Amino acid sequence: MPFFNIIDVVMSELEDKYADIRPYNDDEVTASLSRLMNDNTFIDVIAKYNLPRFLSSVPFIARPLVRSQLRKKWGKVSTVEDVQNEVAQYLDKLVKRTTSKVTFSGLDQLDANQAYLFISNHRDIVLDPALVNWGLYQHKMKTVRIAIGDNLLQIPYITELMRLNKSFIVKRSAKAPKEMLKALTQLSSYIYDSVVGGNSIWIAQKEGRAKDGFDQTDPALLKMLQLNGRKQKKEFGDYIKELKIVPVSISYQYEPCAIAKAKELYHKQHHGEYVKSAGEDIASIVEGFSTAKGHVHLAFGQPIESKCDSAEELAKTIDRQIVDSFYLHPGNYIAGGCKEAVIDSPDTATFEQRLACVPEELKPLVLAMYAKPFHRKAEVNTNSCEH
Repeated sequence: MPFFNIIDVVMSELEDKYADIRPYNDDEVTASLSRLMNDNTFIDVIAKYNLPRFLSSVPFIARPLVRSQLRKKWGKVSTVEDVQNEVAQYLDKLVKRTTSKVTFSGLDQLDANQAYLFISNHRDIVLDPALVNWGLYQHKMKTVRIAIGDNLLQIPYITELMRLNKSFIVKRSAKAPKEMLKALTQLSSYIYDSVVGGNSIWIAQKEGRAKDGFDQTDPALLKMLQLNGRKQKKEFGDYIKELKIVPVSISYQYEPCAIAKAKELYHKQHHGEYVKSAGEDIASIVEGFSTAKGHVHLAFGQPIESKCDSAEELAKTIDRQIVDSFYLHPGNYIAGGCKEAVIDSPDTATFEQRLACVPEELKPLVLAMYAKPFHRKAEVNTNSCEH
């Protein structure tokens, strides 16, 4: 490679040091949409879920139909904001179709002009951050950049869709110590630069969904955030305050993918390690989108201003806000054995009907995931730096 070409490459990397993990910029949207339009696998998935079976099963008919509709729909989409507006329209339909209502609390206490690092409990792969964005969008606040593990990006069209929708990549596949440290340091720096630069971030409180209903922040996540602070030679507590951390508690009346989660837990209990089958995460995403969720509530907490001097202390502070503000639905009270709660008969009947559809060997696990938030409220009110 000629010398000046090498210089150009080096300068380009310096200017865009997050190119391999960041979401797409405005000038990359059109090319990404074009790649999606030319991806037969993506087109076939759209056909499967949007066309009658007799049409979707015949690719030479279905593909031109889908592409024609997408050209009409995406014809004027050329910026990240355009994409967000498209996603908002889709979410509006999804909320009306699969929930009884989605409610929010705490958003009116946040500064619409301030960027935050939202750390939430994690129950659904895509819906959790999507509904956080739905709340922000409705309150005329900027939507978040979304942390997503590279384990979900094994299919090219999924990568395109996620990066179009303001998702940045967490390199979970890095295993060698040096490789892991490099990836985590880059991630830590990206999150800090985003927040300081006026772009809010969403990240789950721990790796993976809480399949047993146990919402608990992993201190390792918070130590990752501090890697960039250490590079800046800042104390943990001082650096964390700059990130404007806001805990978010997400509560679904009907647990997304409850039976699938229980199957995984059951397998681990009886057979040890559980290895996901190919496409299992995608199936979970589709199930999360398509099945009934009842009432969903998102409680946005207060920015953590108190000085937490360790990751463990900060984790307990985040947990206290998430658990305290978790909205308990009738199923949580029923599964938790609460005798004092006043529960309408229709709510009891609906919960029992849903439980009747669960295989007998999985019922204790499903009941436990509903009961855990109820019992957790009594467990977390000590040892936080805000208590």
